[in-house]
Amino acid sequence: MSTATHTHRPVIGITVGDLNSIGTEIIIKTFTDTRMLELCTPVIFSSNKAVNFYRKLLNENNFNYQSIKDFSRLNPKQVSVFNCWEEEVQIMPGSLNETGGKYAARSLAVAIECLKDKQVEGLVTAPIHKKNIQSPDFSFTGHTPYLQHAFGSKDVLMFMTAENMRIGLLTEHVPVADIAKYVTKENILSKIMIMRDSLVRDFGIDNPRIAVLGLNPHAGDEGLIGDEEIKHITPAIRQAKHQGILCIGPYSADAFFAREMYRRFDGVLAMYHDQGLIPFKSLALGEGINYTAGLPIVRTSPDHGTAFDIAGKNTADESSFRQAIYTCIDIIGQRKRYAENTKNPLKKSELASEGI
Repeated sequence: MSTATHTHRPVIGITVGDLNSIGTEIIIKTFTDTRMLELCTPVIFSSNKAVNFYRKLLNENNFNYQSIKDFSRLNPKQVSVFNCWEEEVQIMPGSLNETGGKYAARSLAVAIECLKDKQVEGLVTAPIHKKNIQSPDFSFTGHTPYLQHAFGSKDVLMFMTAENMRIGLLTEHVPVADIAKYVTKENILSKIMIMRDSLVRDFGIDNPRIAVLGLNPHAGDEGLIGDEEIKHITPAIRQAKHQGILCIGPYSADAFFAREMYRRFDGVLAMYHDQGLIPFKSLALGEGINYTAGLPIVRTSPDHGTAFDIAGKNTADESSFRQAIYTCIDIIGQRKRYAENTKNPLKKSELASEGI
């Protein structure tokens, strides 16, 4: 987390994810450390009964919270649970069932309404399962496209960040057989633009260097092994350069990571999920997290899934979730600094002359 002193404690909304996953466990473990309350005001979108179930299961007597149904009673010195449902819900840690997905969707939907109403300033999401959350109200392949739809963003970027690397994905949860059809000049250029803008606005990098990976082995070998690099990727890079973005590639993905070339760049655009996630989870230093760039709000999440195999066993590691909280807070602060620094200089001058 940034070493800058946080004079303002942002209100961070937290969704519990699948009720039968490790979501509530890692949330409780994170906020058992009361020092977290010096950095933010957390609001957990769940129910008292669900939180108490896991508090008793984990024997976390040091985890305290207040229950709220609106934000008039929000206490900045205490964890709050915003009750999204009152009914009894059978929680079965480790089970993949309809209940876990239904209430994951409820938690997320209520949190988004509070974000839109500006009652919370950022969002940190615990993991969902992409199969059991499906319903008429949630027909998406994950948080990222759902949030894009909810906030009406033209495009967004799944942006994995850690101490030593940031990797964005052109395609997210897409079958491998369908990846190539998404590799178009327009799609690549859009992701490059989002990455550049995020590196500037959200991470405070004035003139970021961006690397773009190829799709095919050896980046196509000049068209011998596929022509996506020639037809789509290189033209997109060329267009990005024409628009003033310091963008280089396409790189052969294996050599790029084996030679640690990622260290020379502020961001890397991978063409598909595993091309970016395998090196990220293998080489990232510290605790990596997932950030959704391109949204009007700040949303982060841990870089792991539901982990049903260890749910309810009190063995889940909350480190990535805690880092997601830190990153959410840092980006909120960075956005405020960016907005202040890019205000109309004439207007700022006028206000200064008026003693404001």
